[in-house]
Amino acid sequence: MEPLSVSDLTGAIKEVLETAIPAVRVAGELSNVVRARSGHLYTTLKDDGAQIRVVMWKGKASRLRFEPRDGLAVICEGNVEVYAPRGQYQLILGAMQPEGIGSLELAFRQLQEKLAAEGLFDPDRKRPLPTFPRRIALVTSPTSAAVRDALQVLRRRWRGTDAVVVPTAVQGDGAAPQIAAALRTAGALPGVEVVLLIRGGGSLEDLWAFNEEPVARAVAACPVPVVCGVGHEIDVTIADLVADRRALTPSEAAELTVPDGREIEAFVADAADRLPLALHRRVATEAQRLDELDARLADAGRRRVERGTHELERLGGRLHALSPLAVLGRGFSLTRKGEAVLTDAADAAVGDEVTTRLARGSIRCEVLERTEIEE
Repeated sequence: MEPLSVSDLTGAIKEVLETAIPAVRVAGELSNVVRARSGHLYTTLKDDGAQIRVVMWKGKASRLRFEPRDGLAVICEGNVEVYAPRGQYQLILGAMQPEGIGSLELAFRQLQEKLAAEGLFDPDRKRPLPTFPRRIALVTSPTSAAVRDALQVLRRRWRGTDAVVVPTAVQGDGAAPQIAAALRTAGALPGVEVVLLIRGGGSLEDLWAFNEEPVARAVAACPVPVVCGVGHEIDVTIADLVADRRALTPSEAAELTVPDGREIEAFVADAADRLPLALHRRVATEAQRLDELDARLADAGRRRVERGTHELERLGGRLHALSPLAVLGRGFSLTRKGEAVLTDAADAAVGDEVTTRLARGSIRCEVLERTEIEE
């Protein structure tokens, strides 16, 4: 028998194998996952007893909702093929889904984990909403019930706000890049102080654009606060988690954004009613405070006068003790010749007239005799 070439043998095996085994569904665990620069996905599917090389071409791999990772249990659908250059058989995938969990749910969890690690959900980065926004941008489908409901709420609650609709697709292939672009446009509009990202209810697939990374990052990068009202109360999207405020519905998003004019009017009316009474109470309070200050001032003045009087009396006593008049009271006298006080007998001559001051009154005298005392 003529020997076969390696190529002939491999070709025969390829024909038999690919013909005999139709499309298959295979469960296993991913290992050595590689996304090539070309976009193709290469990995190994294995279990406890065997493994098989797996390839998913770019067109199919780009449509995966989740990110294949080592250790992930999956179910793969595809065809067995022999790769002749290496003499290997491999599985060419047409589809892949996580085992035990939907691909969308897994994609949601993976992106949530990634963005949480980056801090995009942190409460500290959430910005407060303006109290009286002058201009609002609504990023949504311009023909949807959501935009009609939101505009109706805005008009009913507060007419001092201008609203502009930035149109975008909100579901289907290519919706996520459009929403991200609309968010960038809305944030750059002159005068816009807050952006509403809204959409009505739908299935998980319908709302999926709001769970994609481009939308999440556009929400985080928006220069003004973003209120996200997507779906119904039970629907929670990645965009909700990144937004500065989450609303349960599009209508609630509009309610959170503007004040209620009726409440403002009621507050003003109530304040106007309470203002006269408040002013009267304030005036009465201030009058009472002035009375108390006046009484305290009078009391302080009285105590000050009393302390001054006591001090004057004390000083007067000291001055009296030092006064020559006090000396006269003890039996001494003061003699003057004219204006001069006589302290030496030599200063007066016989016949001079002098005046002597006593403790009570004074006398005029004539010098009859003078006696000098030698020291």
